[in-house]
Formats: sequence, C-alpha cells, structure tokens
Amino acid sequence: MRSRFLPVAAATAAAALAAGTTPAQATARTGGPPAGSAAVAAFLPSTSSPLDPMAFAVLRPSAHPVELRSAPRSLSVTYTFQGRKYTLDDYLARSKANGFVVLDGQKVVYERYRAAGPNTRFQSWSMAKSFTSAAVGIALYERRIHSIDDPVTRYLPELRASGYDGVSIRNLLRMSSGIDWNERADVPKTQLAAHRGFPVKRLAQRQVRGWEPGSRFEYTSMNTFVLARLVSEVTGMPYHRYVEEKIWKPAGMASTARIGGDSHDDLGYCCYYATDRDFARFGLLYLGKGRAGGRQVVPRAWVEESTRPSASFNPDYGLHWWLGGGGQDDFMAAGFGGQYIYVSPEHQVVIVKSALSASQDQGEALSAFRAVAAEVARTR
Repeated sequence: MRSRFLPVAAATAAAALAAGTTPAQATARTGGPPAGSAAVAAFLPSTSSPLDPMAFAVLRPSAHPVELRSAPRSLSVTYTFQGRKYTLDDYLARSKANGFVVLDGQKVVYERYRAAGPNTRFQSWSMAKSFTSAAVGIALYERRIHSIDDPVTRYLPELRASGYDGVSIRNLLRMSSGIDWNERADVPKTQLAAHRGFPVKRLAQRQVRGWEPGSRFEYTSMNTFVLARLVSEVTGMPYHRYVEEKIWKPAGMASTARIGGDSHDDLGYCCYYATDRDFARFGLLYLGKGRAGGRQVVPRAWVEESTRPSASFNPDYGLHWWLGGGGQDDFMAAGFGGQYIYVSPEHQVVIVKSALSASQDQGEALSAFRAVAAEVARTR
C-alpha cells in the first residue's frame, strides 16, 4: 500500500466549499449539519458559510448498539518508515490525528482525541466507498443485482449514452471503468456542483470513455457515485435509507450519522459524518466476516471477495477496499487527508484514525497500524 495510491484530492474541493457557496438541497432530504461537540464545525465541508439544514441525509442508530468496552492499556509502539524509527506519539503528531481509536475485539484499548471527542462526527471522505461496496454486496446477495459482471447500464439505462455504457459493475468496484477522469481536477468540480444542489447524475451522464475498461487501475470517485445510484435504483429506496436499514442499524451503530448529497442523490463516494467509534464498529463488522449482533449483516463471501486483490494490474486494491499486501491479510478503508479504518484479521484488531490534514502517506499509516496491531496482540 503506497502513497501513490492516494485517494480523493479533496483539499481543493473543501477550499471551494469554504469560499462562500451555499448548498441547495431538495426537501426530500432530511436532517441538519453534523453535530456532536463544540469542535465539530472544523470537520464540516464549509466553515465560512451557513449550511442548508436539508444538506445531509440521516442515518439513525441501532436500538441495540454493539457494546465497545473501555479497557485502556499502555501500548509501547515503534515502527520504521523510510529508514527511520518512530513511536506511536510521533505518528499521531506527524499525521495530525484528531481522533484515534484501537479495538482489541470489542474492547477499546486506546483512544485519543485532539480538539474533538468521542461524540464528534468526523468526515469520512473516501472511507465512504467501502460502505458503498458493502451495500452493493448486500444488494447482490438479495438478488436485486444478478451479477457484478453485468453491465451497469442494465440497471441504469440513463448512462447508455455515456462512457459507462457496457461497463461492468465489477470494473466500477475495482476502479477500472475506462472513464476519462482526473481525480485531482474532477473531484473538486463534482463536490462544488453537489454543494450547490446540481444533480451529480447529470455529470455521470456526461462522462466519456478514455481507455479500455478492465485494463488498468484509475481511482475514480464518479464510479462510486454510480454504484450508489445503482443501489438506489435496484432497491427502490434512497441510498442512505438502504445503508441505514441494511448496514448502520444491523451493524449496531450507536450514534446518528449524516451523508452528504446533491439535490437528489447521496454521494456515496464520500461525506459520511460519524463518530470514530461507529467507524470502528464498521471495521469490527468486517473483522467478523460480516457478522454483528449474532447475525450476518454483509454476506461473508462478499467480505472475503472485496478484501482480496481484484485485478493483477493493482494487487493493493480489492472491491473498494485498500489491501495491505506483502503476504498479510490486513485491509483498510481510506479517505483523503488521513482518514482510516484499518482491519487486521491476523491480530483481531481494528484501528480508526481521523484527521484534519492536506497530506498523508498511506505507506506510513500502514507501517504504524501494523505495529500497533502487533503490540495489541503481544500485550493481550
């Protein structure tokens, strides 16, 4: 897992949103801006302009949340990156961590916040993509999708005149759609359009073919937007409602969360606002092969397929999950600026990190997380 695989270039998007634009959202969307602590305003996409109260869809928590027991213990962690040795404190400072949670199973063995707290709802950025992958897997299991090798246009005929015509769902999931897309340049435009209420599905319809689908890896947030649209279309309900009913509540999330969107659709590729403990519960769900609260929430087969290499052209990527590689079975949901949900099946550890940062190095994060997971296992 290397820094060249850096996900969304959303700093420009956030800057554009903070420039004074105001979202215009349809009345069908409910809920207000994320809240949870005095520090939460710093984690919103815009801090200099008022946010329309209809800007975010609501994910309501479970009536029976998965209990995370506080069991703090001292962790003596060192790791090596680019020939230099660092401590866990070094990593948290270097990566500008605002939230850091470590689970040993359902025990919270380490938790630290800066200018935030356990009730702060952090912006996920592209960690959201892994939630969208889970939603696709559940819809597949429910046979709302016949096969991920089907062309996406079988379910979204609105895209038949676009570059997505004939592209398989699998190639969207493994970021090989063939769309002529520049993540660094195109994501800020898409974010700004959504913030103003412009239907992002119209942008999807305007995408053109740039190369042969299935021939290479090209990180493309629009692919995930299309997958979220797919989930809505095949289930007959808004993406956020399906996620709430099939993932958020069954996985035992303890707090209300929000998802950002345009005038009609949830974005799906970003903009979950949730507590670090609930992000950790999602990691715990995948650590348990899709089980939570004694039930199978995400199909086990989907968990396994989406967290192993999906194509020879990028062995570090599954189906909307980043893979640790190097012969290990760990994997991560990763978002711009250093947002992570890390899962170590070997050590039975989940780590969540949230940050306000314009830069990150996924390679260093992986080194630090592996060292933390090994230390948790050693001190168990």
